[in-house]
Amino acid sequence: MRVVRVLSWFVLVAGIAACQQTPPAQTPPAAATSAEVAQKPYGSLAQVMRGIPFPNSNIIFDTQTNDPATPKKADGGQGATGTYANTYGGWQQVENAAIALSETANLVMIPGRLCENGLPVPIGDALYQKGAQGLADVGAAALEAAKSKNIDKMVDVSGAISDACLVCHEKYREVPQGKMRCVPVG
Repeated sequence: MRVVRVLSWFVLVAGIAACQQTPPAQTPPAAATSAEVAQKPYGSLAQVMRGIPFPNSNIIFDTQTNDPATPKKADGGQGATGTYANTYGGWQQVENAAIALSETANLVMIPGRLCENGLPVPIGDALYQKGAQGLADVGAAALEAAKSKNIDKMVDVSGAISDACLVCHEKYREVPQGKMRCVPVG
């Protein structure tokens, strides 16, 4: 019996000692720095705007007349559009759209991005910087409104989104016939 107790005691002590030993140092895998990934533009300004803030602002605008909490009927669509359309639907989709607006402000300020006409995006221009900051701010406001699930707040923030977009659109996008975009108008 004494041998069993001694053996049990030995196993217990050995187990505790093994648990307290630090594992051998492992070298973490080499990770790309954020500068290597985040600072390279992949699309033109028009492509970014059409791909991210345009569809996402429309999701937010839609809340003015359609309650995101109301279940959507499956449209029977094929492919990824039909299969995953409601995966992150409802208010979650509206929150995601708001975040996309704020994140777009980061993307449009990446040096080296070009406008659709080949001109550099005017990231050094004070008005352009104001527009990017406005987009970040209105995205944050839209996120708070979406979290509240309050349609009246969504109506208010929809107007603020339109106003934020106009800061740049009036000077850089809505240009007279024959004038180039991405060049401030008068």
